[in-house]
Amino acid sequence: MPFDLAVLVLIAAAMHASWNALIKGGRDPLTVQVMIFGVPAVMAVPLIPILPLPDPASWPFLAASTVIHVAYYISLAAGYRVGDLSLVYPIARGIAPVLVTVLALAFEGEVPTPIQLVGVALVSLGIISLGARRGGPPRHRHAIFFAILTGICISAYTVSDGMGVRRTAIPLSYIAWLFLLQGFLFATITVAWRGRAVLESMRLEWRRGVFGGVISALSYTIVIWVMSLGALAPISALRETSVIIAALLGTTLLGEPFGRARFVAAIVVCAGAALLSLAG
Repeated sequence: MPFDLAVLVLIAAAMHASWNALIKGGRDPLTVQVMIFGVPAVMAVPLIPILPLPDPASWPFLAASTVIHVAYYISLAAGYRVGDLSLVYPIARGIAPVLVTVLALAFEGEVPTPIQLVGVALVSLGIISLGARRGGPPRHRHAIFFAILTGICISAYTVSDGMGVRRTAIPLSYIAWLFLLQGFLFATITVAWRGRAVLESMRLEWRRGVFGGVISALSYTIVIWVMSLGALAPISALRETSVIIAALLGTTLLGEPFGRARFVAAIVVCAGAALLSLAG
């Protein structure tokens, strides 16, 4: 992909890792998520009246992505309740590029080049290795289960949004409606489930939630806009370099380990990302 687009995706990756660290570091991951994804919904409200509706061809993808995103939020919060940021995040983001490559080929006819295939494979291998733990996974089996489920959701909404944004004339209209619908649906489900406890947690965590919401909105806006211009698989894989940042944040802010094996895995991720940036 062009260098300027690659830089934008990497900036979005840094933002993405940051709001995930905010969720993991909060008292209640689910409540922090309500605010992080509620803020973009509020930001979208003034845009809705001045933007045209997304083209009808994009509506099925918008509806599907809204539901998939809510499932993603729930599984991600569950993973962070039982596992480390540096375990859940790498596994979830690591399996997504491979699945996106398969789905983009199946639904959009995007045939990856050999270099892109090697890049996707290296990024995915390195990211999954970052989530490895000595002594095997039994102690973390619940976290790994939710991480895999999260990764499946990531790949599904990535392809759905990539297909949807290509079927509307104004990508910002799609983005605004996506933020509004998913934020409203997720907040409604969470409040109905947790009741007044959610409001009390929001009072305590509002600074974390508002800041995370702003960078979350900026991050995904960049990614969706870039997906309207380039192939889905390399964009998805390059974005997943955020796991290096997440692993470092887990070490410096949350006291999680980042040993020699994870350092080597991070180098593998960077090598794969370099191949992807050159492949276009």
